[in-house]
Amino acid sequence: MKIIIPLAGLGTRLRPQTYTRPKPLVSLAGKPLLGHILERLSPLPIEEVIFITGYLGEQIEEYVTSTWDFPARFVVQQEQLGQAHAIQLARDQLHGPTFVVFADTIFETDITRITQVKSDGLLYVREVEDPRSYGVAVMDGEYIARLVEKSSEPESNLAVVGLYYFSEGERLAEAVDELLASGRQTGGEYYLADAIQIMIDRGAKIEVEGIDVWLDCGRPSTLLDTNRHLLGRIQGNDAKHTRINTTIVPPVYIGKGAQLTNSVVGPNVSVGAGVEVSGSLISESILGESCRIVNSALVGSIIGHGATVYSSLNRLNVGDTSSVNLGAPEK
Repeated sequence: MKIIIPLAGLGTRLRPQTYTRPKPLVSLAGKPLLGHILERLSPLPIEEVIFITGYLGEQIEEYVTSTWDFPARFVVQQEQLGQAHAIQLARDQLHGPTFVVFADTIFETDITRITQVKSDGLLYVREVEDPRSYGVAVMDGEYIARLVEKSSEPESNLAVVGLYYFSEGERLAEAVDELLASGRQTGGEYYLADAIQIMIDRGAKIEVEGIDVWLDCGRPSTLLDTNRHLLGRIQGNDAKHTRINTTIVPPVYIGKGAQLTNSVVGPNVSVGAGVEVSGSLISESILGESCRIVNSALVGSIIGHGATVYSSLNRLNVGDTSSVNLGAPEK
């Protein structure tokens, strides 16, 4: 099975975290977002994973090649022309069973369900109370009749969650080619949903499968919510770290080499490798690798890799290698 993962977005809603690292490498619950997604794909019979990268894509390539051992290919999307345009860049690899996975969300489901599909494809969906902010699937019996993007009067509450399986990648490639040749865009972008609709109009039978857990990681608030959920699934961790006069309130993930002194950490905190926390109270937060927190009380904060926070009583969103000093000059 070929897996296509488009990753070229700028991740503007997660700034300042995404000024210096691509959104798929923003950390939560002890590993990058992309790592959580690849972990969930590992039960599949992977032939190759094709990553469509863009801004800071070299960081993604370095992470994948140094951490994972499946066959991988990296294709650069030079222009931000949308999902279908990204897929077309990998069209030479679109043959046989193909799974397109967007790296915006964490999902939990029996992903091996797609290996049992007898139709032309399967889209994962989740019922939502207010579908106006989502693309939705309108059903005709057991198959999709239409895909509708973010309608003010939606015909369905089945939100499409960004997991798209196709039994024959060649048919998807043909539909994407036709869409781009037509020049039909939405907001200046070519949407994958429009290409899938071309397949359906040509007679493709595409079914849906409900998903158990679908967690957004696109904004600071939802990233923290997802971090909280993932920490609740972790049964502790055994990374070697130093803890002196420090209370841990679970769930907490603590990375290798972290040093926690005279502090209270937790609940729902991810502490990256090499972090230093001293004289501080930290809860509901994500601390990036090698950051330093001194004499601070942080709740609902995201602190980037290598950043320093000194004497702060705030909710912070601090990018990599930044410095926040709200107290007396540090000695």
